[in-house]
Amino acid sequence: MSRTASQSNLLIYAPVPLHLFEGELYIERQAVNGLRLWARHFDKITVMMPVSSTIPPAGWVSLRDHPQELSRVSIEPLPMAYRPDQFLYSLPQTLSRIRGLIKEADYLSFAIGGLFGDWGSVSCLAAHQMQRPFGVWTDRVESEVMRQSQDRPRDKALDQTTWRSRLRGRLYHRPMARLEEAVIQRADLGLFHGAETYQAYHGFCRNPQLVHDIHIAEEDHISDSALAAKMTDVAGNRPLRLVYTGRAEAMKGPIDWTTVLERLNVLGVDFTATWLGDGESLPQMQARIQRAGLADRVEFPGFVEDRTTVLQTLRQADIFMFCHKTPESPRCLIEALTCGTPILGYTGAYAGDLIAKNSGGLLVSRGDTEALAYEIAGLDADRGRLAQCIKNARADGRPFSDAQVFAHRSALIKHHLPVGPSATMHQRKPAVARNWDAAPN
Repeated sequence: MSRTASQSNLLIYAPVPLHLFEGELYIERQAVNGLRLWARHFDKITVMMPVSSTIPPAGWVSLRDHPQELSRVSIEPLPMAYRPDQFLYSLPQTLSRIRGLIKEADYLSFAIGGLFGDWGSVSCLAAHQMQRPFGVWTDRVESEVMRQSQDRPRDKALDQTTWRSRLRGRLYHRPMARLEEAVIQRADLGLFHGAETYQAYHGFCRNPQLVHDIHIAEEDHISDSALAAKMTDVAGNRPLRLVYTGRAEAMKGPIDWTTVLERLNVLGVDFTATWLGDGESLPQMQARIQRAGLADRVEFPGFVEDRTTVLQTLRQADIFMFCHKTPESPRCLIEALTCGTPILGYTGAYAGDLIAKNSGGLLVSRGDTEALAYEIAGLDADRGRLAQCIKNARADGRPFSDAQVFAHRSALIKHHLPVGPSATMHQRKPAVARNWDAAPN
């Protein structure tokens, strides 16, 4: 390649969509932060992203408003092509474009997850064909998420969009799983966000690495003084404060979440609860809470864009209660821990790994709302134990910051992916760093 040794161009694919609206491109605010952090470690970042011609949702900002953060970032829009006909129509031209970008890049790392329209997987297979070393990134087991979408109880009241989603789950999850396996087997580096995805995929990969992806800065962690005040305050005779932050969608278990609140009410626990986030399940949740007579104790503010407000809500909460149904690695659990808020919810490799060192939370079997309610009631009855759990949560969250996790992934890419083509790349058997915060081998 024609680059000097000091130059480094990272090509990535990020599936989070751009939105083209009134001739202007909008990008997710957290994506801006991620690209800014990538640019700390590479001279140039080229990011491929699909483009939607819909009104940008809350949390998306104009690209024009971030010239400094994105000064060394080149954004390459790709077509949104999740239908088979759209994908097949777009494939020849888009593949040619992807191959051209691969030729120009020094390092390659692509997010995968999907089937039709998954340009990350297309990029991986193109890089393999071109004998270019590449990394693969994923933060959830997409095929399993798709499979579980078809297994939900039948409901005649479901709208047409939801029925289409379930039909896709029935048709796509097996070929999606085969595609995931084929791509990961060909990768030179697997960047698997959280223990859930690592556990699912590491057996397919020559060099799997457990990593994380969060967007909370070190200065946003709860301070020593605020932690001490929180531990003192929770000992007082006041209602227990519960919180969740995330989309109100079936995979997040929103109806289980309301079921736990109903059971806590029966158990005589005095509580308040807040769900921050929008989603298709929100009306059903609100109706359940209304019927249970809990409307004065449970709030649904919807999506809150102001990051300061979200963090303040997390810091003020005593427990982060979650009922995740699918194998994924949601950032909200780490964010709760960094705010000194214990995580109580359904068991899984990811959540279990986060609190393995200091016990900053409690986990029950997936779907066992009764057990979860009893664990929460037990902590409410023993506020001294809850105060210790708050302290433990802060300890479990202390190692995580956005700057640290992006530095870790960047170091892994530079260490394990040689620049340019490698004829012998598939004979290499690199050492595996299974601890996400360990130095690259």
